[in-house]
Amino acid sequence: MNMAESTRLVAKLRGWGFEEAAIPEEADVVVVNACVVRQRAEERAVSRIKTLESLKASHPGLTLAVTGCLVPLHDGQLQERFPQVDMFMPAGDLSGLDSWAVEHGLEGDCAPSVLNGPSVFLPVIQGCTNGCTYCIVPSRRGKERSRPPGEVVFEARELARSGVKEVVLLGQNVNAYGRDLPGAGCDLAGLLRELQNVEGLLRIRFLTSYPTDVTDSFLEEISTMDRVCPAFSLPAQAGDDAVLSGMGRRYTVAQYRMLVSRIREALPGAGISTDVIVGFPGENEVQFEGTVSLVTGEGFDTVHIAPYSPRPGTVAARTLKDDVPAGEKKRRQRRLEAVQRGVATESGARLVGRDVEVLVEDVSGGGQGRGRTRSGRLVFFPAAEDRVGLEVMVSVKQASPWWLQGILKEGRTTDD
Repeated sequence: MNMAESTRLVAKLRGWGFEEAAIPEEADVVVVNACVVRQRAEERAVSRIKTLESLKASHPGLTLAVTGCLVPLHDGQLQERFPQVDMFMPAGDLSGLDSWAVEHGLEGDCAPSVLNGPSVFLPVIQGCTNGCTYCIVPSRRGKERSRPPGEVVFEARELARSGVKEVVLLGQNVNAYGRDLPGAGCDLAGLLRELQNVEGLLRIRFLTSYPTDVTDSFLEEISTMDRVCPAFSLPAQAGDDAVLSGMGRRYTVAQYRMLVSRIREALPGAGISTDVIVGFPGENEVQFEGTVSLVTGEGFDTVHIAPYSPRPGTVAARTLKDDVPAGEKKRRQRRLEAVQRGVATESGARLVGRDVEVLVEDVSGGGQGRGRTRSGRLVFFPAAEDRVGLEVMVSVKQASPWWLQGILKEGRTTDD
């Protein structure tokens, strides 16, 4: 989501006539988009802002803005904490930048043609109401707020007209899309159905999905949509029921495993990635081994692993003692990373010798093409620049835990 919002920031500034500076010292405007999901991310953001405040002291004409989840929805203390910052914009709300542009007499068009690449993030819902005890996002992004479907479809059409071939629908809980909108029948499946008709789009992805919101009817509907990619970002967070309960997650390990099975039954070959937190308060070795068993047994394509980090204002930070030592969290993280590396290596090896369909996202100066399969696997292959934006067939020759390597198959591309 932060990447999508940064792209929109860039589009706005370019539309007003700005060009990206090579270094902050050459800039007229600097915007910091800060993530605070974990303590380490917040520390990096704060350090960066402090450095830029020193820069502003020697460059008084510089406009310094801060956005992202560092900025609470309602808080007047940030200005005292960072006195040199000119603007604070809550995550997902760029209206402050628009007001600043009006004050400075800036006009322009931030049309999607300024965006780079054939695949673009498209936010469709902000906020979350799930109430996970460890998560700071609801206090920073608020309750779920869906964009009207007509607005999303219009933007997708504009993106397609500018050459975009794939849109990735974004939400903290994307499957909650439409629940807050008036009227019946407005949900993620309905939105995907409308986007299927956008001329020029080859692929549609969506993330992130809360497990209990992925229903059998949703899976049945998208299984008939040829442009919707069978790829799921499905955070498990833990492989033990007691830990899940402490996290405020509304499912058991058995229910999560059953969902993975239903996805693979409805959409054979679907890619599934997950998120895991290690060292949640009270997590013992046996409970951690439950997470190891989940990762080993379900064969995820990707596992994003992070040590628990208490976030200010969350239920977990207020009520639970952070009692797993930092060194133990790191050990568990490394153990789980090694397990997932083995799982992904085995999974990738099964694709060697097979042909996969890839959307070419970019080609480096050295002729190295890069793209993803419909299930979300990253693939590298020799290619010319004129292949960017096309769907091509690649014969897989090598596999690592994180990517595939292959060569282009001669013949027609999907776009042909």
